[in-house]
Amino acid sequence: MPKKDIALKIIPLGGLDGIGKNMTAFEYGDDMVLVDAGLMFPDEGQPGIDLILPDYTYVLENEEKLRGIIITHGHEDHTGALPYLLADLTRKVPIYSSKLTLGFIQGKLAEHNIRSPKFREVNDGSTITLGAFTITFFSMTHSIPAAFGVFMSTPAGTVMHTGDFKFDQTPIDGQRPNYQAINKFGSSGVDLLLSDSTNATRPGFTPSEAAVGRDIRHVIKNAPGRVFVAAFSSHIHRLQQICDASVAVGRKVVVTGRSMVTNTKVARDLGYLKIDEENIIDAYDVDRIPDEKIVVLCTGSQGEPLSALARMANGEHKSLSIHETDTVIISATPIPGNEKSVQAIVNSLSKVGCEIYDKSKGLVHVSGHASAEELKLMLAMAKPRYFMPVHGEAQHLRAHAELGKQMGVPASHVFVLDNGDSLEMVKHKVRRGRAVESGVVYVDGGTVTEANPVVLRDRQKLAQDGVVTCTVIISKRRGSVEAVEVTSRGVASSTDDLLLGEAQELVRAHVTKLAGSGSVNIDALRRGVRNALSNQLWNRTHTRPMIIPVVMEV
Repeated sequence: MPKKDIALKIIPLGGLDGIGKNMTAFEYGDDMVLVDAGLMFPDEGQPGIDLILPDYTYVLENEEKLRGIIITHGHEDHTGALPYLLADLTRKVPIYSSKLTLGFIQGKLAEHNIRSPKFREVNDGSTITLGAFTITFFSMTHSIPAAFGVFMSTPAGTVMHTGDFKFDQTPIDGQRPNYQAINKFGSSGVDLLLSDSTNATRPGFTPSEAAVGRDIRHVIKNAPGRVFVAAFSSHIHRLQQICDASVAVGRKVVVTGRSMVTNTKVARDLGYLKIDEENIIDAYDVDRIPDEKIVVLCTGSQGEPLSALARMANGEHKSLSIHETDTVIISATPIPGNEKSVQAIVNSLSKVGCEIYDKSKGLVHVSGHASAEELKLMLAMAKPRYFMPVHGEAQHLRAHAELGKQMGVPASHVFVLDNGDSLEMVKHKVRRGRAVESGVVYVDGGTVTEANPVVLRDRQKLAQDGVVTCTVIISKRRGSVEAVEVTSRGVASSTDDLLLGEAQELVRAHVTKLAGSGSVNIDALRRGVRNALSNQLWNRTHTRPMIIPVVMEV
C-alpha cells in the first residue's frame, strides 16, 4: 500500500460503556498516540474488586509504536490506569498534560513506586509533533482546572477530541474555552469529531460553576455551627469557592480526607488554589475555635465507606465528629452506581440530626459536562465531516448521535462504537475498521487480573447465600464412614444445631450407601455430598449456598 494510503486508526479501548476508564488509541503506520488512561470504580455486582481498568493489551502489543500519552485533564477516569500501564511498558513514554494534571499524576505514580516519569508540560495553544501526528492543545472548561481538548493532524486527515467539557462563560479562574481555536479548526476542516456525551440527554445549557458559589456562601454564612462540605478533591474550582466563602464570612478552613489533603496541597503549591496559610487550621485544633468559625472540607461525596464524611457520620473519625447543630453540604451528584452509598451516609447524618444540603435543597452542585445545547454548539463550531460520540453510557452516545444528525452530519457519517471497535480514516474519509482485543482488567487487592466471571459469580453467591463446608473421613480398609462434620458461614439458620445435625446424618447415610456399593470413587463421593446437601438446604432454607465437600481416606 502506498504511504499516502495508510489509514489512521481510531481505537477506543474504554469509555464507551459507562462513565469511566477512558482510553483511546490513535495509530498511523508506525506511530501511535494514546489519549487518556482512566479507571472505573466497581459497582455492587463486583464484590471485592477495587478498581476496573480498560484492557490495554493492544497498546502493549504495539508498544514500539507508542510515541506519547496525552492526558486531557486530572480526573481519575482519565488518569487512574496510568500507573498500571506505565508499569507494564518496557520503556518510558512521554506524558503530555497541564501542570496541575501532571502534579496529580505525580502523586499517584509515587504511590506505585514509579520514579522519574517523562512529564512534558503543555498549555493552551501548545503544538507538539509525535511521529506522523501534529497535535495542538486548546483550553476547555470542566469541573477541574487546566482541562484540554486536542486537535490532531495526520497525513490521512484531522481529528478533534473535545475531552470532558462544558461551555462556562464565567469560570472561576477566568480561563474560558478557546472558542477561537475551535472555530479555526472548524474552518480549516475537522474530518472527525470525538465529543463528550455525558449530558447528551439533558436539555439546555449546564449552569456556570460560578452559580454554585452564591448558594454555598449563603449556607456557610447562616449556619449556626460548623459547616462540613463534601466535594470531589479534584474539583479545585469548587474548593476555591468554598474557601473564598469561608474567609469572607470569617471562618477558618479545615481539610480532612487523604485525597483532599493531597490534592489541595498540590493545587496550592502550583498556584491553582489560593488561600492564605492563616485561614487553614489543623483538624486537631478545631476545639480551640468556636463552631461558628469553622468550615471542614472533606471527602465522601460519593458515599465511600472509608471517606472522612462517612467516618465522621458514624463517629469513627480520629479528630472530628458531626453534631446536631452542624450543617453538611454534599456538593456533588452521585456517580451512577453510588446512589445507595450516598443515601446511607445521608441516613446516618439524619440520625445525628444535623442540617443537610444537597442539590435537592439548593444549587450546591452543577455538572462539569455540556448539556444538549452546548453539544450542538460544539458541533456547529467544529463542523465535522464525521462524528463519533464518546464518554458515556449507551443512551448518552445514542442521544449525542441524534444531536449530530440534527446539526447536519449525515447519518452514514455518525458512528456509535463499542470498546474495541475501530474507525479508519483514509484521504479524509472515515469507515469502520476491524475490532481489536478489548475488555476490562480488575485490580483486586495487590493483584491485577483479567475479568473472570467465575470468580465474581462465586463472590456474589457467597455474599447472597453463604458457604457450607462438609468434611467426610472414610476408612480405606473397611470402606466405612469414620466421621462427618458440617459447618456453615452466612447461611440462613447457620446457628441451628438441628439443621446441621440433620445435614450430617444425611451426608453420613448418603456416603455409607455409595461406599457400600463396592467401589469408592472420591470424585463421585464429592458430587454426591454436594448434591445431597444442596437439595436438603434448598428444601429447608430456600437458599443455594456454595457447598465445599472435602472427602478424605484414612
